[in-house]
Amino acid sequence: MQRSERIDRVELMRTFVRIVEAGSLSAAAKQLETTQATVSRRLQSLESLLGVRLILRTTHAMKLTDDGERCYQHAGRVIDSWLALEDEMGHAEDEPVGVLRVRAPHAFGQEQLLEPLTQFLNRYPRLTVEWMLNDRSADFMSENIDCAIRVGAEIDPATVSILLAEVPRCIVAAPELLARFDPVQSPQALSALPWVALNSFYRQHIELYTDGETQPLRIPISPRLSTDSLYVTRKSALTGLGVAVVSSWTVEEDIRAGRLVHLLPEWQPAALPVHLVYPWSRYYPARLRRFLEMMREVMPEIAGMRKPLAQKR
Repeated sequence: MQRSERIDRVELMRTFVRIVEAGSLSAAAKQLETTQATVSRRLQSLESLLGVRLILRTTHAMKLTDDGERCYQHAGRVIDSWLALEDEMGHAEDEPVGVLRVRAPHAFGQEQLLEPLTQFLNRYPRLTVEWMLNDRSADFMSENIDCAIRVGAEIDPATVSILLAEVPRCIVAAPELLARFDPVQSPQALSALPWVALNSFYRQHIELYTDGETQPLRIPISPRLSTDSLYVTRKSALTGLGVAVVSSWTVEEDIRAGRLVHLLPEWQPAALPVHLVYPWSRYYPARLRRFLEMMREVMPEIAGMRKPLAQKR
């Protein structure tokens, strides 16, 4: 009986932490895959157990009390300790278990990373991965995400960020588009061409580097189309709509087949860093540690990736 009570209390604290981080009882219920009534009942049980009010609720808002804030901090430490104990007693150091929730960019997530992810899951049969494809920054708390793979994004200093690899990029255009303009013999000539802007990384100008130069050359551009999709950018370039800067791995075959032309290969946009990002915690479960180990190993070896230049020196 005592053991059951301790387990119940851990579950109450887990639910309370999820309410706080999700921002509402309904969001917490969705993430915990239970009902809002169950979440509400657990909150009331924890408040009754502690003899304090933890959350003030109105129709449209939720706010932690001072006691609730202290409980949230303590509950996080208790849950971390409990997870560490579960890992140790369950021997999860050798075989991670449970659900790992990962956010990845669309392009990587449905192309480059599927094979290593499959191998990872085959290696650990007791592990489940929720593979969520989205190019937006991850809100770890409200979305209940364990880690995120980010390409070229500014990193939140409040998170842990591990540099995994770099993605080289290149300038490409369809031959039929180039046939309508004077030959592109210098970076400045790019301004005269129509463009497709991948607005996650460039909008009204591009910055190019050449060997021996540390400062970029900034070239203004006039986009006909602006998008946040790498695939739309590539396909629009293939139709001849405009010039584009894209990740080199996405157009290698197009360039070999003559469908696209690699413009000014001596001038390159900066490679994009690839990070694995996760929230700071006192304890990380084995499933996250093993995933990080796998990503560090395979990411620089994936086609189109390379080791960060800083790590090569």
